[in-house]
Amino acid sequence: MIKAGIIGSTGYAGAELARILLRHPEAEVVWYGSRSYVDESYAKIYGNMFQLVEDSCLDDNLLELSRQADVIFTATPQGFLAGALTEEILGNAKVIDLSADYRIKDVGVYEEWYKIKHKSPQFIGEAVYGLCEVNREKIKGARLIANPGCYTTCSILTAYPLVKEGLIDANTLIVDAKSGVSGAGRGAKLPNLYCEVNENIKAYGVTTHRHTPEIEEQLGYAAGEAVTISFTPHLTPMNRGILATEYASLKKVRQPDGSYAFPDGAQVKAVYDAYYGKETFVRVLGEGAYPETKWVEGSNFVDIGFQIDARTGRIVMMGAVDNLVKGAAGQAVQNMNLLFGFPEQEGLETAPMFP
Repeated sequence: MIKAGIIGSTGYAGAELARILLRHPEAEVVWYGSRSYVDESYAKIYGNMFQLVEDSCLDDNLLELSRQADVIFTATPQGFLAGALTEEILGNAKVIDLSADYRIKDVGVYEEWYKIKHKSPQFIGEAVYGLCEVNREKIKGARLIANPGCYTTCSILTAYPLVKEGLIDANTLIVDAKSGVSGAGRGAKLPNLYCEVNENIKAYGVTTHRHTPEIEEQLGYAAGEAVTISFTPHLTPMNRGILATEYASLKKVRQPDGSYAFPDGAQVKAVYDAYYGKETFVRVLGEGAYPETKWVEGSNFVDIGFQIDARTGRIVMMGAVDNLVKGAAGQAVQNMNLLFGFPEQEGLETAPMFP
């Protein structure tokens, strides 16, 4: 049994961590950290935890927490962990950060997109990007995990095999993504009020969304060269879920007879299956079957489908995730399982909720 602490436990991602870890057979939460609710009963803040969690919230003292826990989850705003992390903390406990502080390797790019000064760039080099299906072996030996963002998890996994195998031109990639309101966090903000969101869908962060360089960097590793994409997120009137619809130009590939032609549906499906066929949490639906957010809600699954457009020589790829689970807390627990040698699916085998 390992001991876990959550800093930012009263945000949506932190609460989802608490929910998942509650049923994890190898983990015990010993610290529900929250700067805003110190000494308040956790079950009073989240009534779903009544008679399940008896603890009161503690503060965000990372050093003290590192002396009590084996793993620390930081579900905190950008800049918090970068301003607090020390070698002593990392020497005491593994750290899985759900913010963007250590996701981007170029500190200048981070500071440009997030508009804050990075206070501990010395740890960026060793941080492992915690996309388990891509970096599984690197994760196992890490001290510091940069847990990917929700949009990025969905966007990268949806396109990754085709970028890696050269079936698409990654620099033509357009990602059109929709998210539920929980992706914006629990803080009170005018754009997230019921009357602002209900019966409405809107684009935001157009050409400026902070997940853009994260997607570009990771797909650049797959492509073996710098990648530039167009990414536009949208806010939709639902609690959970992300649907990413991605468009890219196909590249001609060598056929068995030696000629070159655009790949067909069977070839694309074969590539997806080669990468994800043995993955527990990636479900490849195949050509003509389209993911829906309702079929992944409450789960750690990613559903992926695609459709080739022979008329234009392009492919439409689609991915769906629950932004709070595979897009945040579930993926963090998946990383924890890898770090401590547990079965990767431990505590995460819940079927999607419907209705």
